[in-house]
Amino acid sequence: MRRPSRLLLALGTTLALALAASGCSAGAAEDRRPGDSVTQAEAQTLAQLLYRNHQRGGADFVATAPYSDEAMLTLTGEIDFRRSAGRAQAVTSFSDGREDDTRTLFFTPDHVWVGDVPGLADALAGAGAADAVYLRRPVTTRTAAGEPLLIDVLVELLLNLSAGTADQPEAFLGGGYSWLGQRSIDSRLTSVFSLREGRTVAVSASGDLLTQFVTPLPGTDVDVTVTLSDHGPRRLDLPGVEETAEAGDHPDLAAGFGV
Repeated sequence: MRRPSRLLLALGTTLALALAASGCSAGAAEDRRPGDSVTQAEAQTLAQLLYRNHQRGGADFVATAPYSDEAMLTLTGEIDFRRSAGRAQAVTSFSDGREDDTRTLFFTPDHVWVGDVPGLADALAGAGAADAVYLRRPVTTRTAAGEPLLIDVLVELLLNLSAGTADQPEAFLGGGYSWLGQRSIDSRLTSVFSLREGRTVAVSASGDLLTQFVTPLPGTDVDVTVTLSDHGPRRLDLPGVEETAEAGDHPDLAAGFGV
């Protein structure tokens, strides 16, 4: 499940800043035209956008990104913004008739746990890790040791959708951000805004919450789409030590199972 070599990672602080400058109230669309600049009231909303995610505590999410024209990766799960942890089902679907590749993920800023892969538990037992059902490895976006994985790109993006403090509204006025109109996302009315570098953000009319974020991966024409819903506290239990084997201790298994 490695991402194509053309997908170079440039997410992190830049992403967080761009997102913080994205949102706005979905109400009062009268007398607005697509392309209009962000208003003062909207700047107040967008300055609070990532901080509001942190305040709410967490959310359900669906994140999608194509590996290629023939394969799509979809993560569906929930994230605890306050503790920077998430859980998801990862499905790679193919347009050439191959069966979906499905596995369970847990993640933090530093590690990804991969489990529910057919044959993995038996292989780990045969390698001396009798109780392990998950392989854990470092998140590769933070190291130069190897090319980042597309899963890890989505993990970092999801974890960057929260901030412990709000931004200054003045930073979002007259800076190339514009209102694109209103549309429904999963039956929720939102206002959509254009950001720099091809990004867009949708903010719900109810509660001014981040509903959807779309960003191209730098240097590509590949878009990542993250949709959030059911904002509220989450408490996720990561796999325990007895359930976990380190991928570094079992490199052949990790490679063989695409971990």
